[in-house]
Amino acid sequence: MNIALSPRIVSRTLAVVVALALAAGTATAAGQNFGDVYYERAFVRAAQDKCRLFEPRLTQALEAATLQARGAALRSGRPATELAATAGRAKARAEATPCNDAELNRVKARVRHAFAGWSRAARINFPGDTAVWSADRFESARDGWRLFQDGATGASPVRFGLTGRAPQDARPTAVVSFAGKPRPYAARIVMRDAARSPRPWLAADGLPPDAARRAVFAAGSDLAPRELLVSGARTGEVWRFPDSAAEALAALDPREPFLIEFLFRDDSVATARFEAGDFAAARAFLAMGPV
Repeated sequence: MNIALSPRIVSRTLAVVVALALAAGTATAAGQNFGDVYYERAFVRAAQDKCRLFEPRLTQALEAATLQARGAALRSGRPATELAATAGRAKARAEATPCNDAELNRVKARVRHAFAGWSRAARINFPGDTAVWSADRFESARDGWRLFQDGATGASPVRFGLTGRAPQDARPTAVVSFAGKPRPYAARIVMRDAARSPRPWLAADGLPPDAARRAVFAAGSDLAPRELLVSGARTGEVWRFPDSAAEALAALDPREPFLIEFLFRDDSVATARFEAGDFAAARAFLAMGPV
């Protein structure tokens, strides 16, 4: 059971949690209770909203860490309703803590110190249950993968994520290299429709019935530039999706899957399966901007 930690307890434990978790990019420090870690991060995040404790880049780091802790707690079996209550208690504690509180000021200094190393981190992996989101905060003169997860449809590799020159401006993209197939005429992301199915559908294959799904179609496609191809692939197609696709994926439960479907003129569909995982946390990491 989660307990409402006092600011004094938070000040003793949070610095260790944040120092280890932010520096290594992991969800929790060894031996920490997932719910307690989420409470601690949610408390500091709520205190930031109230008191403006940190600069924008550090605020994004805290956002990423808080979302990452929530994902770890969900994957460990904590119900979403319990975590919502935990976030509510953390916010209530932050609202009751004065901005000039001495313990809060000590937490502020320790969090800023812990963040110093993480601010220089260019790449972090965000593991989920079965897949990993790889985030890259480098800036380049050409489009590159700033965030990606690898999948496949049959023997054909598919990579999905965010591409761009700068991490904070990256857009949703899929790249596929079909062997011995004509090019598809359309591509779409298929996921749970939150308006029709507010709760995650975690039974069976993790996707709700067709009536409770939504599809976001790609805005267009082209031959994939070499820098976006999966290692070993010689050719491929790049499909670019609207920004609304990233917003919808970030709202999914970290345990949920989503599909990328490629549609062919013979009415066949090639499907690649991906995991929502810590997509939202990884996006917050990219929002910190380039290294």
